[in-house]
Amino acid sequence: MPQNGVGRASGLRGAESSAAGRKGCPTFFLVAALLLSTGLANAQQTPRELEGVSVTEKLGQQVDLDLTFIAENGYPVALREYFKKGKPVLLNLVYYTCPMLCNLVLNAQVAALREVPWTPGNEFEIVTVSIDPTENFKLAGDKKAAYLESYERPAPGWHFLVDNQGNVQKLAQQVGFGYKLDQQSGQYAHAAVIFVLTPEGKISRYLYGTKFKPLDVRLSLAEAAEGKWGLSFEKFLLYCFHYDPDARSYVPFARNFMKAGGVLTILVLSILLYRMWRRERNVPPPSTETLVTTK
Repeated sequence: MPQNGVGRASGLRGAESSAAGRKGCPTFFLVAALLLSTGLANAQQTPRELEGVSVTEKLGQQVDLDLTFIAENGYPVALREYFKKGKPVLLNLVYYTCPMLCNLVLNAQVAALREVPWTPGNEFEIVTVSIDPTENFKLAGDKKAAYLESYERPAPGWHFLVDNQGNVQKLAQQVGFGYKLDQQSGQYAHAAVIFVLTPEGKISRYLYGTKFKPLDVRLSLAEAAEGKWGLSFEKFLLYCFHYDPDARSYVPFARNFMKAGGVLTILVLSILLYRMWRRERNVPPPSTETLVTTK
């Protein structure tokens, strides 16, 4: 009997403890949710050093082609010089003494362009502009020589420019490129992105990161060209691929693939039916001499 009493007491204490635990669960989850939301809020806060460092997409906006810069040969040049040939343009906003990120972006661009069967100066242009107003045209020339050597192919349409009268800030604002100088380190904080412009100087596409897919670059250029140039194969690729803003990349467009698959199915069936019809026509009719009648 005492054992039973002890058992009942233990059971009551266990039930009370379980009930208290169930009552405490909502409180625990509430505290955890508050801590998590506070942590996310703190994580989303932009450090003071990176305030204003961002990319604001301005698709379709016209860039001022009358902005002038200093070319690698030391002479002033307007952006219009690189757009008058009716070709799309890859635009880079970097600085030539950047210790890391700018080189990563340019290296990735070169790696992708090696896989694209087009030549800067023939099918498209590349304009690389320094955001550092203290950099001079000699530095731009040295950078150009280094990257043309890395490209390992002739690239008469790749131009390296430096600032002139603060125009690089105007250009950056027009394409939505926010950057900031860190006074302590003397380096610029900026995003990793290249801009694709139409032959008229309108913003067509933003490509992000430090690694670019050759197909993305190729389709971006074909898209920016607005059908005014390019092979028919590029039109087929544009039909089969669709730009996904979330993925920042061109992805297979399922609906177009389904349409193409349906057309292909009809074509295959038509060929099979035609071959069957031809085969039946070529079969000779049975000869009357070989017919045997039986009674």
